[in-house]
Amino acid sequence: MYDTEELIIAVFCCVDDFLRQITQGKPVRARGFAPSLSDSEVLTMEIVGEFQGRDCARQIWQYFPDHWAKLFPQMRSRSTFVRQAANLWSYKQQLQQRLAQDLGGFQDSIHLIDGIPIPLCCFSLAHRCRLFRGESDYGYCAAKKQTYYGFHGHLLISAVGVITGFTLTRANGSEREALWDVVGGISGLLIGDKGYIDSQLEMQLSAALLK
Repeated sequence: MYDTEELIIAVFCCVDDFLRQITQGKPVRARGFAPSLSDSEVLTMEIVGEFQGRDCARQIWQYFPDHWAKLFPQMRSRSTFVRQAANLWSYKQQLQQRLAQDLGGFQDSIHLIDGIPIPLCCFSLAHRCRLFRGESDYGYCAAKKQTYYGFHGHLLISAVGVITGFTLTRANGSEREALWDVVGGISGLLIGDKGYIDSQLEMQLSAALLK
């Protein structure tokens, strides 16, 4: 069991230090008013919220004012929080890569890759969905035995569970081609299901991972 307040403070300190290193003291935004919440506070709320199983911005935004208003007294509207969180996507990516590096994820000799269906809406409403029109598509998830509309995520983790890579394709995109987006920083043995198997690709990957 963990102490939630101690977790929030520890995550904030870690995120704030990493963000200062990445930005090198330069402001994240070049113009406009500074947000009421600091970027480190928003990232902390997202990380802690996701850790607790709150997997959407609305749940995270509702939880912290109700339980931790003393730590985040400058909370404003949900739309402001969501917009600020979305605009930090590049820094989230850099923070994740820095943490993976510090945790030794890229030095692990064994990695695993698997696909994750990311539906954009209920299947019955897919024909009316306008989200990511022209970028998303229909696909089939063999594990769940269902057709869905949206994207296909590809998650790469080390043997001890550190996320070392993630990329997106259309729901019907090639799993084999997605490999090249995530394997550049690793070496050793890569384990995946048959969707990632291709004889020519296997030879090329083997050569790349053994360098």
